[in-house]
Amino acid sequence: MKVPFFKYRRVPYAEIRAFSVHILTASGAYLAFLAVVAAGEQRFVDMWWWLGLALAVDGIDGPIARKLKVTEVLPNWSGLMLDNVIDYVTYVLVPAYALYESGMIGEPLSFVAAGLIVVSSAVYYADIGMKTDENFFSGFPVVWNMFVFSLFVINPSEMSAFIAILFAVVATFLPINFLHPVRVQRLRPLNLAVFTVWSALGAVALLLHFETPEWLKWAVMAASLYLLVIGPVLQLFPNLGRKPETTIGSETK
Repeated sequence: MKVPFFKYRRVPYAEIRAFSVHILTASGAYLAFLAVVAAGEQRFVDMWWWLGLALAVDGIDGPIARKLKVTEVLPNWSGLMLDNVIDYVTYVLVPAYALYESGMIGEPLSFVAAGLIVVSSAVYYADIGMKTDENFFSGFPVVWNMFVFSLFVINPSEMSAFIAILFAVVATFLPINFLHPVRVQRLRPLNLAVFTVWSALGAVALLLHFETPEWLKWAVMAASLYLLVIGPVLQLFPNLGRKPETTIGSETK
């Protein structure tokens, strides 16, 4: 009588599941490659769809990794390092290339802006203190995929776009909190709702091939402005959005 194979060898289900999360994260590199190909062929709508999918992957891999305790199961594989590599490509390099390739703000300014974006973002990723205790980003979190996409939708003047980019580059190195819409607990339902609305509006803009009506431009501007300023607002008012039992200075029961 034959003994089943699993009697001889334990199948490392936990390790397989954990490593599959790393594969999921790494798939963002291929999505970035597809986005670069699309941008090089001036297919910017397709490019933003690929980056949108990469953003979705980035949004789900973290919670899955924490649920499966990937760090504990595979301590020799750094999910954080892998995530940072993928994020730099999808959040920074590809949007900067799209900004330059599109000529949105004119060839000289687009070249300068793209250079400022990639260099400042590289320095930012070297900062091991980029997150606060509340999971805010300290300094503008180099989410250039969202920033440049909003410029594609709004289509501002060349100088207005360049000034906005300069502001974000400078804000990268300022001690100002910026929102992580998923991990920041304060006002989390509202933050997630606004981010969901922003994503939906972006999908509509892509379906319209950036032939966006005025109402859509204003809606994207409003959602983008909220996501940009809510971090500094919560920093100025540290008790805003806290539950009574976690209010700073209150006694814990």
